[in-house]
Amino acid sequence: MPNFKTHLTALEQSASLYPSRPVFRVPLLRPQSQEILEWQEISYSQFLADVEHFAKFWTQRLTADGVPPRSVVGVWLGGMTYLDAVHIYSVARAGYIPQFFSLKLPNPSVIFELLAKSDGKAIIFDAAFANVGDSTPIPVYVSLDARSEPVADIALPPVAPDVNGSDTLMIFHTSGSTSGRPKLVPCSYAWWQECLRKSAQSVVPRNPERQDVTTWMGSMCHIGQTFMFSGFLQHGSCTIQISSQAFPSEELVDMITRCHLNRLVQFPTYLTTHIRTSRRDPKVLQMLQDLDEIFYSGLMLSSDDEEWIIRHGINIRNCFGSTECGAMLLSTPGKSVPLVPIEGTSYGFVPINSSLDGQHQNANARTLELVILSDSVDCPDSSLRGPDGHYHTGDLFFELPGGGYVSRGRDDDWIKSENSLRCDTKAIEDNVRATCADLVSECIVVGNGRPSPTLFVEAANPDANQERLKKDIIRRTRHFHSRRYLHERITSTNFILVVPRDTLPRTASKGNVRRRAVEEAFKADLDRIYGISS
Repeated sequence: MPNFKTHLTALEQSASLYPSRPVFRVPLLRPQSQEILEWQEISYSQFLADVEHFAKFWTQRLTADGVPPRSVVGVWLGGMTYLDAVHIYSVARAGYIPQFFSLKLPNPSVIFELLAKSDGKAIIFDAAFANVGDSTPIPVYVSLDARSEPVADIALPPVAPDVNGSDTLMIFHTSGSTSGRPKLVPCSYAWWQECLRKSAQSVVPRNPERQDVTTWMGSMCHIGQTFMFSGFLQHGSCTIQISSQAFPSEELVDMITRCHLNRLVQFPTYLTTHIRTSRRDPKVLQMLQDLDEIFYSGLMLSSDDEEWIIRHGINIRNCFGSTECGAMLLSTPGKSVPLVPIEGTSYGFVPINSSLDGQHQNANARTLELVILSDSVDCPDSSLRGPDGHYHTGDLFFELPGGGYVSRGRDDDWIKSENSLRCDTKAIEDNVRATCADLVSECIVVGNGRPSPTLFVEAANPDANQERLKKDIIRRTRHFHSRRYLHERITSTNFILVVPRDTLPRTASKGNVRRRAVEEAFKADLDRIYGISS
């Protein structure tokens, strides 16, 4: 059987090529003020040593509790720190199959349901969930800094084991809930090897004579950061551990000045902060112009930000991807459009009212759905594919006259939150209609690019007290929302807006409420709502 390339083989190779290079820069904070005193360097050789040390530590703990190698082990962490990265890599290095959960899914019942679906045998979780181990059917462990913990001289499994390409290497989850919980996204060895090729192709350094220095994008318990970090790892780059996804422009300036940041990687919602700062601060504008690249993904930039970037010669690059496929489309360096498929893939762009018969179809000016064909090595697990064997993304595009594509949203009821995680709006609306039919005559959920969704309702009783109505809706839908990701939840009356009957924009033919039109018509109200929340 072949030996497949993984993130572990990439780490071992880069630690051999660049042992003293920093792989991470980690902030050391002043205890009281949380001011960043310095950015500590962690070398490739140290990261490898820590991963192997933690792998031995977890091998001892897991085997002592009867969890054999190649078992699925849940890893429920924030995914935003160096020690999180060490845990994530070490569980795989120990020969287990990590199943990743982020802290954005805080319901233990849902976590254990998902673990049961994959026959998970144990879980390692963040100390924030200290009580999760009460009456659990499997061994549970709190993650800890095991660097000073003694470990036996255990022989770890080969970095590149003899496996079938279809064997599972790790498991992620869809970033939105379907039927009350996310879906499993198994990642095979062959699929991940292709993702490593794509990730390396996506982040080639502009200047091979110097080390690329970049930023953490999001949680390593989601595919986005795991994909990006694996690409940077292969090029011997350095990743800075940010204070939060929404780090301020002052921190960006500090990273450029003290860490020599040259490639900013961020979701557009957070990138907007720095663009806004650059409009009034020439120093920040110059720093953005001097970056080799600003790499963004998940959502489109606003037209205002796009115009500012183009007019001021800021080097931008757009990436389109998903949990199920990793990165799929890239723009050329220096531009946000058009998007083109990553080299070596096999995709179809199919008119949304047409069926795919297994052949590539010629795209035209109509709206086209991106379809990952079954012969593409990055086509996801069979459990996620359609009856025709292909993976239908649901993502829509227009083809530009000169070639390439521009994103036009989705063909379903999903929206994306500010950090590019998905939310099934129809599921929320259906729950409101089922539990509040006597209170609500019509409703719709919006919030694309926002931290969380907002519910618009037309009251069944025009004389109803609005605050009481909103509280009743929250009370009746509380159990439904308790099982969802944090970014999918509506748990505060601040995020319910009551409007008079027949106020919400509707289609002329069927009278359906138009989601995008509601977003546009009530933009000022939404800005106010999210301003209150922040």
